[in-house]
Amino acid sequence: MVGRTKEDAQNTRRQILAAAEQAFHARGMSRTTLAEIASIAGVTRGAIYWHFSDKADLIQALLDTLREPLDALAKASQDEDEVDPLGYLRLLLIKLFEQLVLDARIRRIREILIYKCEFTDATCELRQQRQGAYQAISGRIERSLSNAMRRAQLPADLNLARAVISLHAYVDGIVAQWLLLPDSFALAEEAPSLVDAVLDMLRLSPALRR
Repeated sequence: MVGRTKEDAQNTRRQILAAAEQAFHARGMSRTTLAEIASIAGVTRGAIYWHFSDKADLIQALLDTLREPLDALAKASQDEDEVDPLGYLRLLLIKLFEQLVLDARIRRIREILIYKCEFTDATCELRQQRQGAYQAISGRIERSLSNAMRRAQLPADLNLARAVISLHAYVDGIVAQWLLLPDSFALAEEAPSLVDAVLDMLRLSPALRR
């Protein structure tokens, strides 16, 4: 009975996340209410508050689902004992681009975050949540690049702060461009070359040296 109750709770949570994804994609984050999400999910608002403290918490849960398929590669690139952190970072970025093309759910969530995430006075907590998420991603990139520098896979005099900004912006830019114009280039096929291009920049650009 306890196992069934837990399974029911997990199913309800998945229903709510799927409904939130649908509503945010259709109406944008700021214009979507928890009541609308509850209606789509076929649950009460109380059920939403049982699983999520507020809209920002619900959005964070959607973000977490983006990370799960890539967690193993991410952890390997950030592991100080890993002998090939740059290799794992390369695979991580390639998979990130590929899953955008192959997984419609992930594509919708990325589109919501980039094009349907409106910051208003009424959603200031959403802006803070997105700022925190961006800083967390930058921190993970920094750990990966630091490991690669220690393993002599990147130059010892790499300007780490500038490299993190450049890599983060490069990846975000490609994702945003492809989501806006998906027919402009074959992202899955181009993924290895696009990733190698930015890694070459980190290795060779004089502007990224201290």
